[in-house]
Amino acid sequence: MLNTFPSPISAILDQRADGHSLPAALYTQDEVFRADLEVFFRRHWIYVGLECDVPEAGDASVIDIGTTSLILLRDDDEQIRVVHNVCRHRGTRLLEAGRTVVSKLVCPYHQWTYELSGELVHAPHMGKDFDKSCHNLKPVHFKSIGGLIYVCLSDKPPDDIAMLEHVMEERLAPYDIRNSKIAFQKDVIEDGNWKLTMENNRECYHCAANHPELCVSFIDLDFGFDPETLSEEDRAEAEDHMRQYAERTSAWEADGFPSRAVEQLAGNETNFRTQRLIIAGAGESQTPDATAASSKLMGSMTRKDLGDTHLWGHNCWNHFMGDHAVTAIVIPLSANKTLVRTKWLVHKDAVEGVDYDLDKLTDVWIATTDQDADLVARSQRGVEDPAYVPGPYSPFTESQLDNFATWYVERMRAHGY
Repeated sequence: MLNTFPSPISAILDQRADGHSLPAALYTQDEVFRADLEVFFRRHWIYVGLECDVPEAGDASVIDIGTTSLILLRDDDEQIRVVHNVCRHRGTRLLEAGRTVVSKLVCPYHQWTYELSGELVHAPHMGKDFDKSCHNLKPVHFKSIGGLIYVCLSDKPPDDIAMLEHVMEERLAPYDIRNSKIAFQKDVIEDGNWKLTMENNRECYHCAANHPELCVSFIDLDFGFDPETLSEEDRAEAEDHMRQYAERTSAWEADGFPSRAVEQLAGNETNFRTQRLIIAGAGESQTPDATAASSKLMGSMTRKDLGDTHLWGHNCWNHFMGDHAVTAIVIPLSANKTLVRTKWLVHKDAVEGVDYDLDKLTDVWIATTDQDADLVARSQRGVEDPAYVPGPYSPFTESQLDNFATWYVERMRAHGY
């Protein structure tokens, strides 16, 4: 239900100037944090995991979002399910955070027992007239899009996720993410608001000065530049890069690999952007030398020159390359703390030490995420400073931040703030 009376948050939203960063209170106030969880992490589709998090029947993984706890699992029929991690008796958590293997879901409190389908099959001492069918685990709306699991905790999920499905099922098909495996996972707690985490990821204005490892393979020009401030030599290089993009994109698409940018941003409920990006240097992968980290390529891939299919949403970013993929999930923990969970994926049959070197696979994004965590913490301390005044975004390199902030205000308004 929408709020019927103006809230203090509404007055803060009114202060946001076009083309500028958000007012400080939107990054710092506990009331805003609670509203963000309700609006953006309950009423919108969010990315929470992968089919390959639970590769076998009986595999289960718990994901906590605010006070909500979810179980992602694979049932006895090899089907993916997502259910609330709440016993239907007195609400006890069924599983602890993390991954486990179960034959049934058994409440540790009073041993109410559920099939992996969520069906209640055992509830001792409840009487002969007790109807177990009325007390199955509560299911969660979810979609597997190319093997990426999106959930919506609302009873009325936004319909426009259909565009994300349509675009990404085709783009992700050659990588076969559903049948990949997780080679490594790392959680980083950033000392900043989740919106600062997402803003930092939306631009590469900061990359050259802060991400030497990433810049071996990543091209910051892809995210905008001011041609008037470039030297003649740099401007010619930028123009040549743009020409290469047009040629490479056309060639990729002619070979059957969709590559052009597709955006569903401000003005929509479900926020995402995807594009196939050129990889710099050796051009194969986001590794310390830009060559492939795994000799066994993803899915049905046979080429290493297909760049980086990037995908972002409002709580994630992902990079899909010929040899591996990197996927990051963002979950707010408090007004000034955010979980960034990064996973590195390889072909399901790839063997560490034989087909891939784990350090080479992970070094770039471990370094980049740690560097970004430091930048986000510095930004959080800055917006908490009384001297902070929302500053202007660069129209050349930060237009996506302006778009994100615009979308954020739109969606808050749409839900009554």
